[in-house]
Amino acid sequence: MRAVAFLLLLLCATCHIALSFTDGKWHFPGLLPNGNFELGPKPSDMKGTEVIGPHAIPEWETSGFIEYIKAGQKQGDMLLVVPEGAFAVRLGNEASIKQRVKVIKGMYYSITFSAARTCAQEERLNISVAPDWGVLPMQTLYSSNGWDSYAWAFQADYDVIEIVIHNPGVEEDPACGPLIDSVAFRALYPPRPSSRLKWLAVEDLASMVTNRLYEVGQGWQKWHTSSMGSSFLELLIFSCLDHAENLLKNGGFEEGPYVFPNTSWGVLIPPNIEDDHSPLPGWMVESLKAVKYIDSDHFSVPQEKRAVELVAGKESAIAQVARTIPGKTYALSFSVGDASNSCEGSMVVEAFAGRDTIKVPYESKGKGGFKRAVLRFVAVSNRTRIMFLSTFYTMRSDDYASLCGPVLDDVKLLSLRTPPRHI
Repeated sequence: MRAVAFLLLLLCATCHIALSFTDGKWHFPGLLPNGNFELGPKPSDMKGTEVIGPHAIPEWETSGFIEYIKAGQKQGDMLLVVPEGAFAVRLGNEASIKQRVKVIKGMYYSITFSAARTCAQEERLNISVAPDWGVLPMQTLYSSNGWDSYAWAFQADYDVIEIVIHNPGVEEDPACGPLIDSVAFRALYPPRPSSRLKWLAVEDLASMVTNRLYEVGQGWQKWHTSSMGSSFLELLIFSCLDHAENLLKNGGFEEGPYVFPNTSWGVLIPPNIEDDHSPLPGWMVESLKAVKYIDSDHFSVPQEKRAVELVAGKESAIAQVARTIPGKTYALSFSVGDASNSCEGSMVVEAFAGRDTIKVPYESKGKGGFKRAVLRFVAVSNRTRIMFLSTFYTMRSDDYASLCGPVLDDVKLLSLRTPPRHI
């Protein structure tokens, strides 16, 4: 009976951490209440398409010029499309929408929402949860249907927070402004770096295998420096990596923002996101353009359920700083592939580990697939910056309008013992 009680207590504690709740109701990862705006204002709270009154849209509080948009509605010659359901909202000049959410103080959370430009070309959005805020640029359109999904993360400083999405733009036409739809929310669990004890055991294993191979024949020293020996050592490294703890955090990208199940364009991780508030825990987007977070339900992913697509050439880079020991040898391994999204052609992923670099070519047919690569390097400091970017810009062959690029996944960093040198 005590065991059952303990398990129930553990389950309750787990659920408490995994959930947040809105207006006193438990809220699982997914859409906020009326996050897709399908519950609209009453006719008495509307003046044409304009929403009248701050509480006219259920579950939301609005300010400024807000329009309630129906799918298929026209703006001049432009047909307004809604990605999910039949309704969305448009934020005019200095307009905002917000919703209160009860959370666990100190935890990290991510917000995912879909947005589309209308008449303005330099649109941007300010998203905030006090005291944190961020400005998300919308100049670059990554999908051909006009809509992109964005992610933003924060750490909760209070038990009740307000999620605010604000249009800071000032246009001549007050009706100009971004469309917003499908606002979702989930808790993030920042992964920890690996235990030192386990990877020391793995490097000892690699050293023992190397020594044993030398004992097999005196020709090993000459053979292991050849191209064939180098390839064999790479296979050995991969074998060790498969059974070792990873020195990088979230190397498989499994922890990240909520991905909408009914959309097929992934989620953009905005540029210049800092590590401590990244919607992709452990990683920083150090570039002018976003990287795309993709899932195996809609794309080809090399490992497990999630991966990252480098969609904007050298303007789309992702990085992480790892703890290293100067003078030690390390192996950085990773998968490069395509997302099976008609992204075809010659691709190259550049990987950097401190001063060392490698370029990994990949010929994509746009139908999925991947290859493994490894970069061995000697650390020169106690912190080493690991970074990946795509050399080329690529457009999808099915619409020639959507940016795409190579997929990065299963990134591992292993400490290796330098093989003995025999005279």
